[in-house]
Amino acid sequence: MADAQTVDLTYEDGARAVELAREAVELYVRNGQREQPGSMRDAFYQRTGAFVRLESTRGRGSLRGCAGGYEASERLGHVIVDAAIEAASGDSAGSEVSPPELSNLTVSVCAVTNVLLTDDPLADLELGTHGVAVDGGAEHGWLYPTVPLEQRWTEEEYLQRTCRKAGLPPNAWQQEDVVVTLFEGEVFREREAEGSVEQL
Repeated sequence: MADAQTVDLTYEDGARAVELAREAVELYVRNGQREQPGSMRDAFYQRTGAFVRLESTRGRGSLRGCAGGYEASERLGHVIVDAAIEAASGDSAGSEVSPPELSNLTVSVCAVTNVLLTDDPLADLELGTHGVAVDGGAEHGWLYPTVPLEQRWTEEEYLQRTCRKAGLPPNAWQQEDVVVTLFEGEVFREREAEGSVEQL
């Protein structure tokens, strides 16, 4: 097992993490600039991974962008900003977020608290606790800890869907040359676009 530096976010930390991610998205989308976290809450100086998801509230809703990583040498505040910008860029979901979309986006942040390299993903995976990252060399992908509960997937479906997101065959997680990493994280998200924040 490889541990990230343990981060224990309070609700106020999580709410600020989501606010910081939104600020970073808005500054990037409107002005093409990078948000500077400035003076950060104590937890944001820890070095750990984080993920940011942007979801559209229009129609049935859809994923507009997701980015981040479970490992990071940077401080959490900077990791959140970088992930937010990448999630809003055209590299994430195929098209860059545009200014008119900003008021129809919900923002969520997952701060990584623990990382587990596993030889038996199906046995070690706990739905609702673990996010999954799959690395097949040139191909890699990941999914949030909350996704399988939202989609009502089994553990095997969760692993298969992560492989498909990575551009790998659904059962690639069983191959010896594919690395599966499980990560735990604290997830905070806006209940509605620009709205109050809840912890999942």
